[in-house]
Amino acid sequence: MAGHTDNEITIAAPMELVWDMTNDIDDWPRLFSEYASVDVLERDGDRVTFRLTMHPDKDGKVWSWVSERVADPTTRTVRAHRVETGPFQYMNIVWEYAETADGTRMRWIQDFAMKPDAPVDDAWMTDNINRNSRTQMALIRDRIEQAAGERRTAAVLAD
Repeated sequence: MAGHTDNEITIAAPMELVWDMTNDIDDWPRLFSEYASVDVLERDGDRVTFRLTMHPDKDGKVWSWVSERVADPTTRTVRAHRVETGPFQYMNIVWEYAETADGTRMRWIQDFAMKPDAPVDDAWMTDNINRNSRTQMALIRDRIEQAAGERRTAAVLAD
């Protein structure tokens, strides 16, 4: 058995702004509510290896892992996987971006499997990731739309 999630949201902002803000890994602790810190370990062109550390969970446990992400600005896709898998056998993530009449659609597709000795199973983690993805995507949408509005206001004031 394996887990699979597929979530998307439309952000009323230009593609370039959505792409830039969501791929600025150094700024993820301000973009996502769940991350306490990001430590970039290596950059090589569009490939970045980094450690993510979450805020403590309800039991006080702090989760941290290393991931690698490769962004393709031409196709507006990002492929990522956990290098340090923790309780996962594997975790692969694809981010897709598309321009729409309403702004930019951002989609996260996650494929994973939990280790047999993990504290939760694939079904539990699928529900958890779906719930959390919707929360984080809405937060990201709101923060990017606010930044887009501030840029529009600054442009009008500059004219």
